[in-house]
Order: sequence, then structure tokens, then C-alpha cells
Amino acid sequence: MLEGLFAFLFQFGDAFAFLVLSASGLAIIFGMMGVINLAHGEFIMCGAYVTVTAAHAGLPLPLAIACGSLAAGIIGIALERAIINRLFDRPLDTIVATWGISLIATQGTLILLGSTMPGVGTPLGSFEMGSYSFSEYRVVLMVIAVAMMGGLYLLFHRTRYGILARATIQVPHMASALGVNTKVMHSLTFGLGAALAGLAGGLYAPTMTLVPTMGTAFIVESFVTVVVGGADVFLGTAPAAVVLAFIKAGMTSLYGQLFGLIGLLLTVIVVIRIMPRGLSGWLLRGRE
Repeated sequence: MLEGLFAFLFQFGDAFAFLVLSASGLAIIFGMMGVINLAHGEFIMCGAYVTVTAAHAGLPLPLAIACGSLAAGIIGIALERAIINRLFDRPLDTIVATWGISLIATQGTLILLGSTMPGVGTPLGSFEMGSYSFSEYRVVLMVIAVAMMGGLYLLFHRTRYGILARATIQVPHMASALGVNTKVMHSLTFGLGAALAGLAGGLYAPTMTLVPTMGTAFIVESFVTVVVGGADVFLGTAPAAVVLAFIKAGMTSLYGQLFGLIGLLLTVIVVIRIMPRGLSGWLLRGRE
């Protein structure tokens, strides 16, 4: 009984970590900039590839993951300056543009680096409870997911950048009149979202096979989490991840992984029907 309960809780924590880590960057870009980034999976792929390359070059895995996140962030800033900032208030155009970036990144990686890249082994080991065996690295990912949400809250509510970023998103004309360089804030915010996507790719690189299309393993659940959570990063992403992780863990443990994904998609349909603005919209309306 206790073994089964712990296995369910571990599966729940693993699903929660995956949803939070994979969706945070997408939630920031969409929630704070209104940009639907269909290249999110490719930023994740970039972080994973750079992480593995750095690890093969001899860097310790934590530093390699930091390199992957930094590389994705720099590329994100460059793309925002070159393409995205020209398409604000044109949501359909940003969808097409980021979709094109996604195709270019995927096919370019396939041509330049081949269909797969040798990975790195999963660090740490495993521990056992009864007849079950659990990965210690997965526990580390759970801790990192919670720490990252706390760090993002402090960044956006306790730092000068966070205040200026929120002012730029909420009242851009007033922020500009007060001397804030709104173009720079948009670039930094998009770069932060891309860096978080790269961080997710770097963290999960040791657990996956590296292929140019690996971003698709993240993109569906990332969008599901953002749609269920709504536009607010903190009132939306974390609660949505809790709800979806519980549903996914329960359905997976009872009926298998396929039904876990079906449960997520059914949840999205229900939430859109009764809460069009997601959990964060419902919570904010209740607060008002």
C-alpha cells in the first residue's frame, strides 16, 4: 500500500516537474508578450544539444546545462530583435513566423548534425522502495522545478528588471514615457523565455534520445499547461501543472501512458469550455 502510494506521488512529482520546466518559458513569452511561440520546442532542442556538446567537451553537467540555457537565451534575443519585434499586435503573423523558425531549426539541425547525437548518461543513481526503483535524478528535477518557480517570482516581483518588465507589458506607452527602453525589455523577456526552454532541454537531455524533432516531446504538454493556466505565469502555470500532473499520474498509473495524455487533452477541452481565460483568469476574477 505504502509502496503504491509513494510510486503515485513520485509519478505526480515527475509529471509536475516536466510540465513546469517545459512550460515556464512558453508561459512567460505568451503571458507577458502575447506571442504564441511555435518554436518553443526548438529552443528546448537547442538547450539539449548544446548541453550534450559541452558535456562531451569535458564540462561538468551543471555547467553544460547552464551553457545550453545561455545559448538558447542568446538565440532568442537575436530572433526577437530580428523578427519578433516587428510583429507585435499581429498574433497570426507571429504564429507563422515562429512556425517557420521551427521548421528551419529542425531541418537545419538534421542537415548539419544528422538524425541523432550521442547522449550522456543519466547522472546519480537510483533508490528502491519495496519492489519499485526510482531515479534520484528525477527527484533533483522536482526540486529544481519548485526552486525555479520561486526564483521567477522573486525576479519579477523583487528586482528592478521585473518591475520594468511588468510595466512594459501592462502599460507600454506609460513605461516608454518614463524613460524605459521597451524594445530592450521585450528582447530580454523573450530571451528569458527562450533560456528557460533551453534549461528544460538541458535538464532532460540526459534522460532522452537527442534527435532534431525532440522538441515535439515537450511542445504539446507545454501548450496544454499554458492553455489551462492562462496568461498569468504564477497564478496559472504552477496551479495548472499541479492539476494536470495529478490527472496524468492517475490516468497513467491506472490505464497507461496513452490514457495519461488523453486525460490532459480532455482537461484542456473542459477548462476552455468553462474557464476561457484559464485558471489564472478565474482566480483573478474571484479576487476582484
